[in-house]
Amino acid sequence: MNAQKIRKRYLDYFKKQGHAVIPRALMVPYNEPSVLFTGSGMQPLIPYLLGEKHPEGTRLVDSQTCLRAQDIDDVGDNRHTTFFEMLGNWSLGDYFKADQLPWFWEFLTSEVGLDPNKLFVTCCSGFPEYGVPKDTESAEIWVRLFKEKGIDAKQVEIGSEENGYKVGDQGGRIFFYDEKNWWSRNGAPKDVKIGEPCGPDSEVFYLFDHIKHNPDFGEKCHPNCDCGRYMEIGNSVFMEYLRSDSGFEKLPARNVDFGAGLERIAAAAIDSDDMFRISLLWPIIQKLEQLSGKSYESHTESMRVISDHLRAATFLAVDGVVPSNKEQGYVMRRLMRRAILKAFDLGIEQNFMEGIVPVIADLYHNDYPEVANNRDKVVEVLMKEEKVFKQTLRKGRKVLRDAYEKGYWIKTAEESDTGNQKTGRFRPAKQPILGSLIFMLQDTYGFPLELTLEEIALNAWEEDLNWKQEFESSVREQRERSQTAAKGMFKGGLGGHTLQHKKYHTATHLMYQALRDVLGDHVVQNGSNITEERLRFDFSHPQKVTPEELSKVEEIVNREIAKDLRVTWAEYPTKVAREEKGALGQFGDRYGDTVKVYSMKDPKSPEDERPFSFEICGGPHVDHTLELFEDGKKFKIIKEEASSAGIRRIKAVLQ
Repeated sequence: MNAQKIRKRYLDYFKKQGHAVIPRALMVPYNEPSVLFTGSGMQPLIPYLLGEKHPEGTRLVDSQTCLRAQDIDDVGDNRHTTFFEMLGNWSLGDYFKADQLPWFWEFLTSEVGLDPNKLFVTCCSGFPEYGVPKDTESAEIWVRLFKEKGIDAKQVEIGSEENGYKVGDQGGRIFFYDEKNWWSRNGAPKDVKIGEPCGPDSEVFYLFDHIKHNPDFGEKCHPNCDCGRYMEIGNSVFMEYLRSDSGFEKLPARNVDFGAGLERIAAAAIDSDDMFRISLLWPIIQKLEQLSGKSYESHTESMRVISDHLRAATFLAVDGVVPSNKEQGYVMRRLMRRAILKAFDLGIEQNFMEGIVPVIADLYHNDYPEVANNRDKVVEVLMKEEKVFKQTLRKGRKVLRDAYEKGYWIKTAEESDTGNQKTGRFRPAKQPILGSLIFMLQDTYGFPLELTLEEIALNAWEEDLNWKQEFESSVREQRERSQTAAKGMFKGGLGGHTLQHKKYHTATHLMYQALRDVLGDHVVQNGSNITEERLRFDFSHPQKVTPEELSKVEEIVNREIAKDLRVTWAEYPTKVAREEKGALGQFGDRYGDTVKVYSMKDPKSPEDERPFSFEICGGPHVDHTLELFEDGKKFKIIKEEASSAGIRRIKAVLQ
């Protein structure tokens, strides 16, 4: 069974269990300032796990495309990828352990056909000091499920990470860990914040028994060992506790948050510890072999990096991201340029994107219509970046050679003694390459470090033994600047629910409608980012917005806020909301059968009068717009600029 069939069978199976199939969310989270990308299947469902009602009900299932840019440097081994799909199902105050665990077991063993003798599970050993008992309920369910397959499920207390998991597997089938099987946003029970939901989880692992344990990873092997024998393929999180002032209390409505890696289940289905041999990656590898004339076995790492990075870049382009030097665009550019450099290693220098991207699109266009609909645009975006980078490479080489020939890298002093003083005569000279120049080439021109060093070697230039120290110092300085600027951008979690965030979210809706009133109905939202300090809004418009137009937008927004519009929401069938009632949405967003629509209307206006703002959105917002004017603040646009071709960007504040 290939990955595409596994995805479809998963959605169909849980649909039979009463789940509504919901569409994937965009790879760039909507109005979630704490993360750059959708990094898990759970992330788009956070408001509903916190108590909001989902338009599709209490049982949901989907396959969510995800990106974890922090794994970029690990790609190249047999199972790390930056891009992956997370199969997910959720119970929002509905079913719990007794249903969830048997359903996933049946899916793995009956629907996918995995050998139950190769499956192992883990449960939470509990935290008595916090009043959290050992999860014997999950363990007892697993014992029964294994027994039904004729397997004696021995239970093993594995210990904790602090003791190095000295116990080993001991022939066990069910293993108890402490913090490894506990979920909360902030980690261990001691770090859980007041009001935060949390709970135990139960994971399922697949055993590659042809792999021998490597003692470098510990004396004995066990499911959470990093030697590669075991691979986690699914995790059921049981949110049943809430941290209060007095400790952990049971939630009145318990949730299930389940996630399984599609690529990992597909690898288990073919019993391959090399995830790149599955049906969503292997065709890309085969195309690379064809274009390069080289084999996967001889160029494994390069082909893995290319196939992963271009899958990620393709879906980012589908969701409206373009390569740039900021935020999501920066990561996309880095992924693409790493892939292009690896293609050079394979000897592929012509028509690279044109050859590979259509192969990737073919793998997904049947299951994700947005890939088929945006195919030509995606190829165009990626080919353009390839062209730009090749120009960058040529420019970087010229800068490097010119700097060397002109001797501008360093000046050396020829010193002479004159009594008690030293006088220095400085002259340009062909001197060893400095770390600052290497950093400048990488940071300003995008010229990779490895190519700089290659140029040094090709030209037999003398290499400065101290360049690394200066280069690393420059990198550290830049990293400190960017972490300061990001203000927690990579933390992830439950952002976006403070009062200030709600105010800016509400102001964004008002500005969207005001822009359409001033500029025209061609204005469509193309993304937004909201923090505690400001809102940022991207929208389609072919030219710079004039100061007069911006002033008019400000005037309209402040006028509507002053009316103290009432903010309410209602659920509608998607077709009714968009086609009959004309609700606005975001470019690229996909919706289920039902959507939540927020309305902002003057309470003094006639009942049949259209609201000023009528927009599909998940929330959250203030209840009355006059809350935005607290402390004498007004809405103010502070910047208007180009975001990309045909897309403008506005930043605004309440001050």
